[in-house]
Amino acid sequence: MSNARILSFGYDASVTAFFGRTSSDTILQHAHTLVAELVADRQLEGAMNRPIIFICHSLGGIVVKRALAYSASRTSKLIQHLHSVFVSTYAVLFLGTPHQGSDKAKLASTGRKVIDAMVPSKVLDSDGKLLEALQQGSETLQNITDMFAPLMKNFRIYFFWEQEKTDFGTTFKYVVDQYSAAPILDDTERAGLPYDHRNMCKFESRTAPGYRLVVAALMTYALNAPDTITQRWANATEMLKAKRAAEAAELMQ
Repeated sequence: MSNARILSFGYDASVTAFFGRTSSDTILQHAHTLVAELVADRQLEGAMNRPIIFICHSLGGIVVKRALAYSASRTSKLIQHLHSVFVSTYAVLFLGTPHQGSDKAKLASTGRKVIDAMVPSKVLDSDGKLLEALQQGSETLQNITDMFAPLMKNFRIYFFWEQEKTDFGTTFKYVVDQYSAAPILDDTERAGLPYDHRNMCKFESRTAPGYRLVVAALMTYALNAPDTITQRWANATEMLKAKRAAEAAELMQ
């Protein structure tokens, strides 16, 4: 994939920032920023129509799902450039992202384990406020999953789950279990990676277990993406043109 452009996106994933009382607003802000920065970079680099493949780890997958739902809805005249991220996205690889679970308590527990795995235990509170925020956040996670579900048919999706438990000091646990990280859905791919939650996105070398599995998926998607995205852009251009014409006709009435 010598012609690929590799971009990264960082965001504040601290407990209070991601799962605070306004977690839905915070995730949406991350999603807005991701779309805006990606569109700006692609405009400046003359790459607006190039295919996009997202690789997401853990809660980063939640941000990407919300970003794609946001981009899909941006079709009005003055902001239709933001729609380009949705149109150009060919595939999403999710590594350890919590997708499943209508049970708020289970999602809250998963959220707690994600935080425990990512930050030192000394920064976690013990008075219940964090668990309250995680429980509120779990509803946000479920809502985002529901928003993303109708869009999935537009993308190639590969789910990866952790095959090793994470060391929490006094116990070993899976942070995101197989069924949450890799739901069994039609027209999606799924596989386990022999790492814990922290390390499943970190390959030490090209011979590391799981590396070839991920790279093979990327190469396949990169090979097949151009024709699909070219056609999708043609369809999107016609759709937006028809939408503008309908708006003009409505103003003339």
